[in-house]
Order: sequence, then structure tokens, then C-alpha cells
Amino acid sequence: MEIRILDDERAVAAAAADLIAAAAREAVQLRGRFLCAVSGGRTPWTMLAELAGRSVPWTAVQVFQVDERVAPAGDPDRNLTHLRATLLAQAPLGPGQIHAMPVEAPDLQLAARQYAGELAASAGTPPVLDLVHLGLGGDGHTASLVPGSPVLEETSADVGLAGPYQGHCRMTLTFPVIDRARRVLWVVTGAEKAAMLRRLRDADRSIPAGRVRQDRAVLLADRAAAGAAI
Repeated sequence: MEIRILDDERAVAAAAADLIAAAAREAVQLRGRFLCAVSGGRTPWTMLAELAGRSVPWTAVQVFQVDERVAPAGDPDRNLTHLRATLLAQAPLGPGQIHAMPVEAPDLQLAARQYAGELAASAGTPPVLDLVHLGLGGDGHTASLVPGSPVLEETSADVGLAGPYQGHCRMTLTFPVIDRARRVLWVVTGAEKAAMLRRLRDADRSIPAGRVRQDRAVLLADRAAAGAAI
């Protein structure tokens, strides 16, 4: 895994936007489209706002969600709410280019299978995304792959359910589809992440984040998250 340490959260967000924009241009040049999946979080919303101003072949971009909380439309806890407010509101993307996880459906098991089908319709069978953006929780979770959840052991389905966790059930991409991605981008900021960041660096499989393959990964962290050990 390539690790880059930047001064602060703003610098990490800007560098992540630059990396995604470059990956989009490369993917469109090679394959005619750019398929990515993004996670939520404070720094990622800054990252997506920055990305909206970058040179990106937007008409060839399709954006999927890495995970989502089961909550009503427009709920501030929904990643989609912030994704729309940052990227969709500021970049020349049409609503059809944002693929929202169907967490308002009455049958969430069926909804997870349908979202997996939506991935396959765009990214092939099995789906291969150009870039998956991940964050790191203070307990070592990534996406909504949380410690102790049965979804950690999923080996066939690309989309699963987790929770309840921190007040919400979740829909999430699973390890198989994340590990097939052509590139994984980790964005990690804040001193509270330092201990888990070291364990991620060491591919510590006792935390969910440590189970993601690292040979195609780039990690962008601020100095606070890097601490003294990185």
C-alpha cells in the first residue's frame, strides 16, 4: 500500500480529489467510463466538493455508494444526503449518474440483491469498479463492515446488510467487490484514528479494515492520524 502523509484534513481532501480526477481521466481514456464508489464522512464531503471543481469527464462517470444507513430520504445521517449536497449539486452530473443504495425499501435483503444487480449491470459480472474510496473508523471498521458483523464473512454477495450499528442498520459493499476494484483510496484524518491506522498499515486482519487487499491501495492521511509511527 502506498502511503502519503499530508499536513492537514484540507490537504488530504484536495489530494484525494486530485487522485480521483486523475483516475477518472485515465479510466475514460482506457475504457470509456469511470465507475467509482464513495463512502461518507466529514473529510470525504470536503473531498467531493473539491472534486466537483476538478477537470473530470463527467458524462462518463457513474458513482455508487460504498455504504448507507437505513434512514428516510433526506435524513442528515444518510450518506446520500451529503453526496447530493456536495457532488451532485456542484458537478455537472445527472441524477441517473448517482446510484443510491435502496435503503428505504421494505425488503432490505431483496434491495441488497437488486443493488448488486445494478453494480453488475454497469461494472460487469463480477463487477469491477475503477476506484473504491474507503474511510477508517476508530474501532477499525471500514464501509459498514463493522467488528463482529456476519457480513464480514460474506464471500459471494457483493452487497450485504449490517447492524444495527451506532443507531442504524446498514447496507454495504462487501470485501469481494472492494477487493476486485482497480484502485482503493483510503482517506484517514484525525488523531483518534492513529492507533487503527497503524493496524491498517500492518494489514492486521483482526480489524475489518485490515482485511482489505493492499496491493492496489493508496492511503492519504493527515499528520494527526499518522501520529509518530508512520
